[in-house]
Amino acid sequence: MASVPQLYRHMLQLRKEIVISARKENEVRIAITENGQLVELFVENQETVRRVGEIFLGKVAKVIPGMNAAFINIGLGQDAFLHFSDVGDSFDGSMAYLADTDMRDDDDDEDDEDLDEDDEEQSDGAPRLTLRGDPSSPAAPSPARKQVKTPSAPRRAFSTLEVSNINLQPGQDILVQVTREAFANKGVRVTSRLSLPGRFVVLVPFEPGIGISKKVYSVRERRRLRRIVRSLKPKDVGVIIRTVAENKEESALREDIEKLINDWNSIQRKIKDAEAPLLVFQDTNITSSVMRDLFTYDITKIVCDDKKMYKEVLDYVQWASPNLAGNVELFKDQSMSAMDKLGIEEQIEQTMLRKVVLPSGGYLFIEKTEAMVVIDVNSGRYAARREQELNSLKTNLESAREVARQLRLRDIGGIIV
Repeated sequence: MASVPQLYRHMLQLRKEIVISARKENEVRIAITENGQLVELFVENQETVRRVGEIFLGKVAKVIPGMNAAFINIGLGQDAFLHFSDVGDSFDGSMAYLADTDMRDDDDDEDDEDLDEDDEEQSDGAPRLTLRGDPSSPAAPSPARKQVKTPSAPRRAFSTLEVSNINLQPGQDILVQVTREAFANKGVRVTSRLSLPGRFVVLVPFEPGIGISKKVYSVRERRRLRRIVRSLKPKDVGVIIRTVAENKEESALREDIEKLINDWNSIQRKIKDAEAPLLVFQDTNITSSVMRDLFTYDITKIVCDDKKMYKEVLDYVQWASPNLAGNVELFKDQSMSAMDKLGIEEQIEQTMLRKVVLPSGGYLFIEKTEAMVVIDVNSGRYAARREQELNSLKTNLESAREVARQLRLRDIGGIIV
């Protein structure tokens, strides 16, 4: 019987590919295509610094109740923006910006137990977490230092009438994570709901609990994964089980959780007696993070035009999903890059244009302002061909698909009209 991912791919009839080009010196570009159309683009070079996912020990610069927000000095020149709704205080709240998760405990007979664990101090005095079930040491919770805001009260739905419950004071230290890049004269946006992503799980400090992707459909598999993670995760941290964890061995999950715990312990050591602002965690390079987050069973092909990058990707796929190693290809033509050959370069150039042409002759105009993005739909030369209602229907159907693609490709968010 075909697996759920295979059935899902068959139903969608979607050819999804990852193209990685490293032909340009000191630059790596990664394109995600669906049926040959570019839908996402990632670029990493010396001039482009990717901030999303970075964790800072920041200092509250200003609290503005009228905006329900605070500005946090994280050492980037412009203060980061922290909305009160992004001040996390429970595992449930930390799910707000993590897509595709289901926090309900569907194991009625297996509730998360309240574990009795002892603190264990390392030689440098910094508390550290250890895996449960590790014979070398009992698991130990690792509280943050006192001035870092890590509330644990149950989270209520955010209301502008509850501003007084957000206890942020100027000069206070706070751990925050970047969720949106800076734009124009606006600084990055941050949240205090921290998360450390791995290949199979996501570690959520201070938020005890277990979440699991909604795309893991089998009740038996969901229970198996919960049981494994419950036996491994330390107390006082949460774990989100990702879709790619389905059918993985306990050893793979243990390795992933152990790495994330080590990362979190490293963060705790860095913030001990440190002065804010300070960068305390930086995600992996863009190639590794894209492969970790976007390489799933619906990827039909991965093309690399650089031998070194090809080997790195192949090694990763052989570790993460050995049965998909055959989907990794090396593009050997030295006369052009893989993106030139596949027509992606031309599509990249079109993302810089205000005007986007639709298949039937209509077009979109995409205008960015500081406050919002405005998209104008025009029927263009298609209007002269048929009746008005049919013209409008055809143009709007094409526009709906293209607008969604352009928002994703150009990484547009906020107010869109």
